[in-house]
Amino acid sequence: MKPINFFLTGVGGQGTLLASDVVALVGARLGYDVKKAEVHGMAQRGGSVVSQVRWAEHVYSPLISRGEADYYLAFERLEGLRYVEFLRPGGVAVINDYAIPPLSVAAGHERYPEDEQVRRALRKVAGCVCFIPATEIAEELGNARTNNVVLLGTLTWFLEVSPDVWLETIAERVPARFVEVNRQAFLRGREAAGHCVSAQDRSRGG
Repeated sequence: MKPINFFLTGVGGQGTLLASDVVALVGARLGYDVKKAEVHGMAQRGGSVVSQVRWAEHVYSPLISRGEADYYLAFERLEGLRYVEFLRPGGVAVINDYAIPPLSVAAGHERYPEDEQVRRALRKVAGCVCFIPATEIAEELGNARTNNVVLLGTLTWFLEVSPDVWLETIAERVPARFVEVNRQAFLRGREAAGHCVSAQDRSRGG
C-alpha cells in the first residue's frame, strides 16, 4: 500500500509532539508499520517543532519528501505557511487559527504574514483546508493545552478510522484526570471539521 504521510508542525509548548505520538500509536494499533521523525531542538524556546509520521505495510524511511504529505497539521498560522511545500496536491490541511509572533516579529525585524496570505498559499495546494479555532475551543473547555487534541479530532474526520481508536489512544497518553477534557476537545475538533467541510462544499456549489 501507498504510505499515509502526516506532517505536523507547531511552536514549542503547543503539544505537537504528543499529537504525533498519538498518530503513530494509532497507526500501530491498526497494524501498520509506523515510522516517526522529529525536529525540536528549539522547542523549549518557542521555536518551530516538526514531526513526521508515516503509516504503511512497510515504511523504509521516516522522512516525508516535499509534496508528499497527505495530512498537514499546523498548530499555529505562521507554521502553516512555513512548511506548506511538504503538502501534496489535493492533500488535507488542518490549521490552528491562532498566531504566536516569533521574536523577530516582536523585535520589529520581520512582519507576521497576513491571514489571507496564509490561506491563499494553502488553497493553491490543498484539496481541503480547515482553519480551526483550536486554542479558543480548548480555552472554552477550561484547558488551553488541549488545543492539540482539538486538531487531532479535526484530522480524524478525514480518516477511515473509528473515533474510539483515537480516544482510547489519547486516554493512554494523558493523565487520568485529563481524560474527559481531552475527550471533549477531540469531539469538538471533529464537530468543527464537519462544519468546515460543509462550508467548503457550499462554496463550491455542492
